[in-house]
Parts: sequence; structure tokens; C-alpha cells
Amino acid sequence: MQTPLPFLQHYSPALQDRVRQLQVQGKLGDYIVERYAQQHLIQTDKALYAYCNEIKQKFLRNAPMLDKAHFDNRLSVEHHALGLNTAISRVQGGKLKAKKEIKISSFFKSAPVDFLRMIVVHELAHLKERHHDKAFYQLCQHMESDYHQLEFDCRVYLLWKNQATDKTILL
Repeated sequence: MQTPLPFLQHYSPALQDRVRQLQVQGKLGDYIVERYAQQHLIQTDKALYAYCNEIKQKFLRNAPMLDKAHFDNRLSVEHHALGLNTAISRVQGGKLKAKKEIKISSFFKSAPVDFLRMIVVHELAHLKERHHDKAFYQLCQHMESDYHQLEFDCRVYLLWKNQATDKTILL
């Protein structure tokens, strides 16, 4: 039995075999570039905040307002987080204020726009649904109809990038 692929362990063995075949042929990058050639210009925290709020306003008008959205260099695959949704509570005067923040891994600055959208949708869905359950994924799919395909392809992209990094380390 072959070892599971990183980032794809929970997918079917048949799907993993197809990805392995692309990997052996050196065609993971071709697969990604063919499907997701469009890069994005969202490079600053201000632009990311505007992008997140645009999606939030379109699909989650009744959800709490975002106080901050920013790229974070500390979030990575190694830390098992590509995005985080946090609520920071502070007492101001006699009131308790909760600030909603979204952190997106800086990795997504150079990723295709569809993958950035997928991770933003994922983090925004946590404003309404805290757990990764059926309701959470239904909300993700409501905001991005191709959510599941984008999540899978993003995992393939991570595998490809990880593979490219490993090769440069070996050289």
C-alpha cells in the first residue's frame, strides 16, 4: 500500500492515485496552471480587508463586522493553519467589545485568486458556523459554489509547492 499524500490523506485512494500519477509525470504544476492561471493583486492588508468585507457583505450581511483582516507570515502548512478567524474580547468602560479578525497566510499572496477566495470564504464562514460540520460546508458552498473543488485543488497546489521546495533543498 502506498503512503498517503500530504494534504490529501482524507481523499479516496483512487483520487490520490491520480494525483500521484501527475506527480510522477511532473505534471502537478501543469494541472494547476492550466486551471488557475489568474493571479491577483491583493498584496496589502488594506486590500485584503476590503476583499473580505466585499464577500462578507454579499453573503453574510447579518454576521458580525470584521474589525481586521491581514496577511500573517507565521501561518503556514507546517503550523496546520492557512487562515484563522479570531475573536478578541476586551473590556472598554463598562462594556465588553469583541473584535473579529481574519488572518490569512502570506502564502496566498502569490497563490491563484481562486485559492485566496476559497480560504477567505472558509474563514468568513466561521463568523456564523464555528465548527467544520455540515452547516459550515453548506455555507461555504453557498458563498463559493466550487468550494469543494477549490479546496481539493488548493491541496494539490500545496503538494506541488511543497514538492518544488523539497527539490530546491536537495539541490
